[in-house]
Amino acid sequence: MASFGDLNRVNTNIQSLDSQLSLNKINKQMAENQLKMSTGKRINRAEDDSAGFSIATKLRSRIGGLNQAMQNVGDAKSVLDIAESSFGTVMDNLVEMKGLATQAANDTLGEDERSFIGDQIKALGEDINKIADQTVYQDYELLNGDDTTGTLSGTLSLTFQVGERESDTIEASLNAVNVGELFSSGAATTGLGDTSAGAITSGNSAIFAEEATAGGGGSLTFNGASGNTEANSADYRSFIGAVDSAITTMSENVNDIGITQSSLSVREQTLSESISANESAKSRIMDTDFAKAQSESVRLQILQQTATSSLAQANNGPQSVLGFIG
Repeated sequence: MASFGDLNRVNTNIQSLDSQLSLNKINKQMAENQLKMSTGKRINRAEDDSAGFSIATKLRSRIGGLNQAMQNVGDAKSVLDIAESSFGTVMDNLVEMKGLATQAANDTLGEDERSFIGDQIKALGEDINKIADQTVYQDYELLNGDDTTGTLSGTLSLTFQVGERESDTIEASLNAVNVGELFSSGAATTGLGDTSAGAITSGNSAIFAEEATAGGGGSLTFNGASGNTEANSADYRSFIGAVDSAITTMSENVNDIGITQSSLSVREQTLSESISANESAKSRIMDTDFAKAQSESVRLQILQQTATSSLAQANNGPQSVLGFIG
């Protein structure tokens, strides 16, 4: 900046140029300060603070991922809540089955009465299959296993993305709970020539649980091996053990869901804390300190007024040269 106050030149008013330069700087600073106050952001462009802008952009990206992960956790808990509700209904049916089987195992009943009880138990099994078919979330049949590969599997595996990093996942396995899975898997088949049907007991008469296939959940058949002999009291006593095994399986399924739900709840709390911490870090970098910005605004207004006054005086300065001429 040239020396201030040389008023002996007319063609080039150095004092005016200096005043204009100072005023332009102040006006630019005022515009930037007003932008900060109007947007609430300290950094509005990369040129304001390139390092801070880069860091804040990464934080903003992470916060976006964390917020979506929080939503994913809520959706995952909804899926497990739906499955758990159906598990409870299936368990109720199994408990009722056990009561009926215990009744049929008593030799005070005749063949006709056992036949009626067998029909009731079979109907309860059909209800279990319907529950499995109707427990759906989006395109997933949650309780019928996995047949997406064309080969029916007794377990549907789900991967929940519960964080903003690739590795932030929680695995959940939902076992099929149709009749074929609950009563055929691991059933005793000793003494039967053809065990493909998954017999529950041995002897001349038996209770069969047909295996589940893609599109079908299996069924209970209360007939003897020859197909024309009604199951007797001994068969129903064996069936009680099969129902107990199915109830144990359901208890394990509920326990597995509870463990996964607990993990999701912990992750939900962690995500909430992470979102708060990252938002705070981003705010310290990006957001305007309004008290500081307002003080700066007052300072710049005073400087603008003094610079404007100096410019007016500088523009009138060359008039003093007329004194030499006069």
